[in-house]
Amino acid sequence: MSLPIMMGFIAGLTLAACGDNTTERAATGALGGALVAGPAGALVGGATGTVIE
Repeated sequence: MSLPIMMGFIAGLTLAACGDNTTERAATGALGGALVAGPAGALVGGATGTVIE
C-alpha cells in the first residue's frame, strides 16, 4: 500500500468510531479518509465505519 492510502486507513479507523449508528460512523470515516488520501481513503474509511460497532 502507498503512504496516502495507509494514512487514509488510519484516519478512517480513527474517525469511524465517531457516531451513534452505522451511517454516522461510515460518513465520518469516509470524510476523514477522503481528506487524507482522496477517493481511496474515502472508500476505506467508509467501509471501516460500517464494520466497527
